[in-house]
Amino acid sequence: MVLSRSFKDTVKARAARDPAFRAALLGEAVEAFAAGDADTGKALIRDYINATVGFNQLSEAVAIDPKNLMRMFGPRGNPRLTNLSLVLRELNRREAVHFKVEPEHLAG
Repeated sequence: MVLSRSFKDTVKARAARDPAFRAALLGEAVEAFAAGDADTGKALIRDYINATVGFNQLSEAVAIDPKNLMRMFGPRGNPRLTNLSLVLRELNRREAVHFKVEPEHLAG
C-alpha cells in the first residue's frame, strides 16, 4: 500500500511532538520482525526513519550508505541480521527505550 504525502506528513508531525508515538512505532516494528512479519517490520522502520532521523543521518551513525539503507527497508529489501541489528540498536539508542520480546503465552 502506497501512503499518501499527507499521511506521511501527519506521521512525521506526530512523531516530532509525541515521544510515546515514536516509541510505539519503533516497538511495533520490532514486534513485527520478532513475529516473522518482515514486510511490516521494514515498512514501520522506514516510516520511523523518515519521520525522525532520516536516512542520511542514520547512515552516518551506522556506517551504511543511505541508498543501501533505503533499499534494505524497501518493499523488496532483505536486510542482513547484522545490518538490521546496527540500525535497531541506533534507533533504540536515539529513542532511549528498551524492548522486551516475550513468548505469546507469557505476554499479556
